[in-house]
Amino acid sequence: MERRNFLKTSLKTLGAGTAGAVAAPFISTASAQETITWNMVTSWPKNFPALGTGANDLAARIERMSGGRMKVKVHGAGEMVPAMEVFDAVSAGTAEMGHSASYYWRGKVAAAQFFTAVPFGMTTTETNAWLYHGDGQTLWDEVYAEHNLKPFAVGNTGTQMAGWFKKEIKSLDDMQGLKLRLPGLAGEAMSGIGVTTMTTPGSEIFTSLQTGVLDAADWVGPYNDLAFGLHQVADYYYTSAWNEPSAILEGTVNLDAWKALPDDLKAVVTEAARASNLAMISEFQLRNAEALKTLVDEHGVKLREFPEDVMSALLESSRDVLQKQVESDEASRRIYESYRDFQQKVRPFTDVGEFAYLKARERQLGES
Repeated sequence: MERRNFLKTSLKTLGAGTAGAVAAPFISTASAQETITWNMVTSWPKNFPALGTGANDLAARIERMSGGRMKVKVHGAGEMVPAMEVFDAVSAGTAEMGHSASYYWRGKVAAAQFFTAVPFGMTTTETNAWLYHGDGQTLWDEVYAEHNLKPFAVGNTGTQMAGWFKKEIKSLDDMQGLKLRLPGLAGEAMSGIGVTTMTTPGSEIFTSLQTGVLDAADWVGPYNDLAFGLHQVADYYYTSAWNEPSAILEGTVNLDAWKALPDDLKAVVTEAARASNLAMISEFQLRNAEALKTLVDEHGVKLREFPEDVMSALLESSRDVLQKQVESDEASRRIYESYRDFQQKVRPFTDVGEFAYLKARERQLGES
C-alpha cells in the first residue's frame, strides 16, 4: 500500500511540472527529454541515387542511434535553399546540417577543394586513412571552424569517370576550346590545357549537353550518370579517372548547433557519419558495376581512355595548379603538404598490395 501511494504521489508531482501533461503509468528517461529537430539542406535532387539517399541514410542513422532524441529532416536542392548555397545556409544557421561536396565552395574557401578530390591523388581507402588516422579531419575542422561549420565525411563516390564527351578525343588538339562541366582543382587543371570549364549543378547537366551549352561533362560515375540519362546526349564515356580518384561527400553542421549538443549526441552524429560514409562507398561499388554493364550492353556506350598526350598535359597542369594554390593560400599549403606527405607514405603499400594484386588478377582472369 505504501509503495502504491508513493507511485501515485510521484506521478502527480511529474504531471504538475508539465503543462497539459497526461498521467501515465510509466515515463521513460528518453521520452522525458526534449527531442532535437534539425533541417539538412543538400546539393542533390531529393532522393537522388546514392547522393540524395546518402543524406537520407545519415538522417535515419542519427534518429535510430539517438533513440529518437534527434530527428533530421532532409531537403533536396531547391526545396529550402538552392543547390549551391548549402555552405552559406548552414554557416548562417538557416539549416543545422548540410550534405554536399566541398569543392563547390572554392570561391569562398580555397582550401576546401582538398576535402573532395585532388587530381592524381589518393584512392578512397587512402583518403579515409588520411581523414581518420592522419591530419585530415583536424585540418578540415580548423578551416571550417572559421566559417562556423563542423565538417564530416559522409560518403564517397569512389573512383569517378573522366566524363561524357560528344566527340572522340584522339589527341590533345581535340581538347582545345571544349566547354566542359568539371569543378574543383581538376577543373582548373583542365582550363590549363585549353578547355573552358564550369561548375554546373547536376540537375542542369543533361539540358546543357543537349542544347550545346556544354560539349562534355563530368558528373560522378555509371550509377548516377545513368540516372541522369547522360548517355542520351553524349556517346563517348572516358574512364581515365585522373580528376577524382576519390571524391568525398561532406556533411556539415552549424558550429553553434554542434556545440549545443550534449556529448553523447555529438558521438551519435560522429559515428552515424562514419557509418554512412562506409555505406555509400559500398553501394557505389555494386551499383556502378551494374550500371556500367547496362550502359555498355543495352545502350551501346563507347568506353574510351584519354590519349597519353592528354594525360601528360593534365599531370603537368595539375602540378601547376596545386603549386599556385599553395603559394597563394596558407591553409591550402598546410593541407596539401599533409595530403601529399600521407600519399607518399601509403602509396608504396598500395602499389605492392592492391595494385599488384589487380594487375595479377587481370593477367590470370583476363576477359573471363
